[in-house]
Amino acid sequence: MIRQYFRFDERGTNLRTEITAGVTTFFTMAYILVVNPGILSQGAGMDFGAVFLATALSAGISSLLMGLIANYPLALAPGMGLNAYFTYTVVGAMGVKWQVALGAVFISGVLFLILTLTKVRELIIDAIPRGLKHAISAGIGLFIAFIGLKDAGIIVADKATFVTLGHFNDKSVLLTLFCLALSLFFMVRKVRGGILLGMIITSIVGMVTGIIQPPTAIVSAPPSLAPTFLHLDVKGAMDLGLFTIVFAFLFVDFFDNAGTLVGVATKAGLLKDNKLRNAKRVFLTDSIATIIGSLLGTSTVTSYIESASGVAEGGRTGFASVITAILFFLSIFFFPIVKSIAVSPAVTAPVLIIVGSLMVTSLKEIDWSDFTEAVPAFLTILLMPLSFSIATGIALGFIVYPFMKLFKGEARNVHPIIYVLAVLFIARFVFISA
Repeated sequence: MIRQYFRFDERGTNLRTEITAGVTTFFTMAYILVVNPGILSQGAGMDFGAVFLATALSAGISSLLMGLIANYPLALAPGMGLNAYFTYTVVGAMGVKWQVALGAVFISGVLFLILTLTKVRELIIDAIPRGLKHAISAGIGLFIAFIGLKDAGIIVADKATFVTLGHFNDKSVLLTLFCLALSLFFMVRKVRGGILLGMIITSIVGMVTGIIQPPTAIVSAPPSLAPTFLHLDVKGAMDLGLFTIVFAFLFVDFFDNAGTLVGVATKAGLLKDNKLRNAKRVFLTDSIATIIGSLLGTSTVTSYIESASGVAEGGRTGFASVITAILFFLSIFFFPIVKSIAVSPAVTAPVLIIVGSLMVTSLKEIDWSDFTEAVPAFLTILLMPLSFSIATGIALGFIVYPFMKLFKGEARNVHPIIYVLAVLFIARFVFISA
């Protein structure tokens, strides 16, 4: 029955291969179980245990739906970058309550669902300039890497130069560098789950040296979900001032999912006549996942490029995602270990730095020889870390782009949607406090 439902024969795979692929994908992205609750609890003031459970459940439910509905070897979880934007920009810099921020995530998920059920999704994808798409990805990479360096104490505040190098005689900083070097070693050597393995070894070293507090137990009953479950404030998020926030959540999830889908599908041989099989079902699942995540109490849930590791092991069907989902469900019983690891920036910060470095690889896709493409892309990338806001980087990129084309006499080459967005973003800066 499993073989027929997931079309093993049609896609040239078998049960053992799919199980191996699902396990591989889980271990390459399991770091999110530690990092996401760490970011949202420390930066947004949310309950660590509840966010951990929301992370595991949203990843498990959404990956299960992806496997059963779309039959894709694509796993989902709260997205890196989006969780940093949720925490450090929306809640931290803008002072928005995390309940309202969850409401904005919910609205973005609903909008994504509507766009998926109509042809507007394709229209928007075609309208957004290629350079800006890649600039946003790279900018987010720099943003979360900067956060990782700051949290680790490698970069610290300075009155004269704004930022400077921290003190390398600090035990926590040294442990961070050890974790970073070890994780990079495993990645270069192509060890499956290298990031997670680096975190585990570093945690053990930290416990032995007294830098990290050992867990009180190995397994336990799951923590309570009550502190975050259904605590979203949708009404508060409907405020006009949150337009940029909702748009940023929607936009980043929109293209992050699209890019991940194309990359994984290409590697899995799921492209037919240059078209994605069941693409609508994939986007539908992704939008539902974001809605579920906001209800449970976590930031935007999206597709993970780490799914490609499972595909590399031979995964070709949604059964691999089902296996990944089962492992996420089982992980909720290992909360004591996760809590012990996550409280140390020395273990979580290197993940932000590494993931950030992976995201900036999209820089090579930008046409730097065309000044009208390069300037908007550059400002988008630069302003995200400097303004400490993903939304600000996106907004300025969309404002500058049409003006650059207008100056060059290529105004007709800009899609009307871009002009509309530029006007809305200008209004956002003029009439609403940043």
